[in-house]
Amino acid sequence: MVMRLGVRASMGSDWRQQLEKVQIAEDLGYELVADGEAWGVSVIPWFTILAQNTSKMQIVSSILNCYSRSAAALAQDLAVLDQLSEGRMVLGLGSSGEFVVEHFHGVKFEKPLRRLREYVEIFNMLIAGEPLHYDGQIFKLERGFKLEYERPRTKIPVYIAGITPRSIRQTGEVADGIIPIHWPKAQFAPLKEQLGEAAAGAGRPDAEVTILAQVQSFVLDGDHDEDMWQAARQPLFHYINRMGVFYWQMLERNGFEAEVAASKAAWAERDREGAIAAISDDMVREIQVIGPVESVREQLQERSEVGADVQMLNMPRGEVADVGRQLEALLK
Repeated sequence: MVMRLGVRASMGSDWRQQLEKVQIAEDLGYELVADGEAWGVSVIPWFTILAQNTSKMQIVSSILNCYSRSAAALAQDLAVLDQLSEGRMVLGLGSSGEFVVEHFHGVKFEKPLRRLREYVEIFNMLIAGEPLHYDGQIFKLERGFKLEYERPRTKIPVYIAGITPRSIRQTGEVADGIIPIHWPKAQFAPLKEQLGEAAAGAGRPDAEVTILAQVQSFVLDGDHDEDMWQAARQPLFHYINRMGVFYWQMLERNGFEAEVAASKAAWAERDREGAIAAISDDMVREIQVIGPVESVREQLQERSEVGADVQMLNMPRGEVADVGRQLEALLK
């Protein structure tokens, strides 16, 4: 099985250098580049730069939320980007969370699953060029507006950031892909099965629901290995203790009840070191990719074989030439 990889690359102040790295990744065969929003700057200008300065890579919003823009506004933005990229955009969509939605955007965080479903349906209608007559639970759109533009295609794929059982099921019903984060490798095959069953149940038996897995890789070189292990534990600690309930509940469901409980207990006492240390080596190996570069490459291949259709890696740090060598090493 061919291993399919992409990169996650944010604009930043050194965006010209970052663009060079993205172009190297494209030349090497990385098939997509992704970036998303939380409470930082908009990613739309960065996608415009990427659309005009790449030629093969898909450009994925991972993720945009379904509260800060209307579905029509998202369709307007993605329509232009799809024109500029000649049909290479993917809308990665999620609900974000209560803190960001209510205290950054000032919008009530209500009915996230239903809102996602209606967003996808409205977005698809507009991109397809259909008149917008929509009678949803949340949105009532009666005037028949159409989004007029020179379409490179009538369908932009929609991937949803889903990790709960209900969101996974809904993703299989309405979307073209799923973007799970911190997903254990043993759970990719069951995830693929769940998505297929949901798609078939919704009358989409032939739907191919792509798993675009966010994977963090940590290459050990023998000199700073303990630092790398700590770096691998850090995001798991953060998502368990600082990102609401959905992530730690997902990790509990996927077999890490003991680590979650120990990390949460330590953090309740504001014992940061203890909360990080509670993340076991086995948990890190199951969720992250860590080891010498040859092992990292083998682990990525293994994940591909068990169901991770495309794996999205963080763009390595460093100078352009060094980053190019790191990206190439993972493909050999």
